[in-house]
Amino acid sequence: MATKIKKTILYIVLIALAIMCIIPFLLMIVNATRDGRSIMTSFTLIPGTALKENWDKVFGYFNLFKGFWNSLVVAVPATILGAYFSALTAYALAVYKFKGSSFMFYVIVIFMMIPGQLGLIGFYNLVSSLKLINSYIPLIIPAIAAPGTVFFLRQYILSVMPMALLEAGRIDGAGELYMFHKIALPIMAPGIATMAIGGFIGNWNSYLVPLIILTKNEKFTLPVMIASLSASTDIANNQGATYLAVAISIIPILIVFCFCSKYIISSISAGSVKG
Repeated sequence: MATKIKKTILYIVLIALAIMCIIPFLLMIVNATRDGRSIMTSFTLIPGTALKENWDKVFGYFNLFKGFWNSLVVAVPATILGAYFSALTAYALAVYKFKGSSFMFYVIVIFMMIPGQLGLIGFYNLVSSLKLINSYIPLIIPAIAAPGTVFFLRQYILSVMPMALLEAGRIDGAGELYMFHKIALPIMAPGIATMAIGGFIGNWNSYLVPLIILTKNEKFTLPVMIASLSASTDIANNQGATYLAVAISIIPILIVFCFCSKYIISSISAGSVKG
């Protein structure tokens, strides 16, 4: 009887938490169909009738689909390259014992703790001197160096990868890169997918760096475009349009999460089944 009561309480708590997580998304979708004045003056979960009006306002300020494409051009390469080279770095730090490997790992951990905003002025000066203003290169290349991803994948490799498997590959004459691509990568796939989700979300939602690097409207990524809509002179009337733009902008994030979410559970539970 006590067990049933505990399970019932647990389910009630989980359902309440699920509702709390769903309500903001539901509110965003509902507000995307309401006009700005009603959003400012009342709260409701009943859809409005201003969807077309909000749509017209959004495209009156900018081409939403162009911003969508610009964000994909930045987020997809940055995520793929960041995941691959982070996996390669983590594999080297976990598998090879060379002089300075521990020091390098500690340096990576330290860089995890340093806010990227501290180097923003120097980064802008570097980009300007390289004449890369209004280019997507400064938004993609630095994203490859992801200390948090390297740290996570190194610990993941140590948890799930039997080193004897690599020794067997070396005995059979396999090269190091071959073993990385054919043995290590498939084993690391859940961990890589988990970090790729976070990496894609971070690159997709990146606002501050694109804001200072990109100055031409046709180059703006989606977060910069949405911010320009929110900062317009008629903020109150544009509330519904802003909600609509945000609702559309999260579609790629939801798609990536739906396809990769199963890997999150695999990577979290990997350490508990070692051996």
